Amino acid sequence: MTDNKADPQLLLHLVSMQMPFGKFKGQLLCNLPVSYLEWFQRKGFPEGKLGMLLQTMLEIKMNGLEYLLVPLKKK
Repeated sequence: MTDNKADPQLLLHLVSMQMPFGKFKGQLLCNLPVSYLEWFQRKGFPEGKLGMLLQTMLEIKMNGLEYLLVPLKKK
């Protein structure tokens, strides 16, 4: 059973967490290219929090909602 509560920290994780492996290791999740996120969609997202964050980032990018992250990014 999944927890359907909204995590208020979710967007903060997208602008602060780095990709831990792969071609874009070290990149912030919010800076990953759509093509990479789409690749995960085809191949299967990782389990757990990282997979959920990558799916969320793909939805944000596909729906043109990246502006929501701008005020959260560190300057």
